[in-house]
Amino acid sequence: MRKEKMKLIKGDITALHVDAIVNAANPSLEDGAGVNGAIHHAAGPALDAACRKLECCQTGQAKLTQGFDLPAKYIIHAVGPIWRGGNKGEPKLLASCYYESLKLALENHVESIAFPAISCGIFGYPVIQAAIIAIKETANFLELHDEIKSVYFVCYDDAIYAAYQQALDAYHHE
Repeated sequence: MRKEKMKLIKGDITALHVDAIVNAANPSLEDGAGVNGAIHHAAGPALDAACRKLECCQTGQAKLTQGFDLPAKYIIHAVGPIWRGGNKGEPKLLASCYYESLKLALENHVESIAFPAISCGIFGYPVIQAAIIAIKETANFLELHDEIKSVYFVCYDDAIYAAYQQALDAYHHE
């Protein structure tokens, strides 16, 4: 059942009609580059004010705001780790981003959620390793919580899409 709930799409996460999208945020929750900048731009200026009220977010954690001008009702801001070679707790911190985001989703009655490739942009996480963590952590959560009906992994380019497809295929064949 959980396998059918996880879907991979290529496109713009800000355009999705889901209950929540996840922002690959920085610890200050400020507007930034990549998907974070795209989400801040699409959500409008009210998002900046809401993020300032939240103050900051620790790596591996997540916080929630409204979606404002986005089709999504909520934005879950998850702060992924900066890649420092893999021996500084990066896998555990990245897995925590997915767990904490899904936990917030569950607490807010979210049935559909979309994730970007957290930490794979300017934070430099190797994409295939990140994709494997994302798929496994999400599948483990869905195994325990069937309230979440759909999880989308949204990839903005071909290389990231291919890595996530490989990880998803490997998971489906376990």
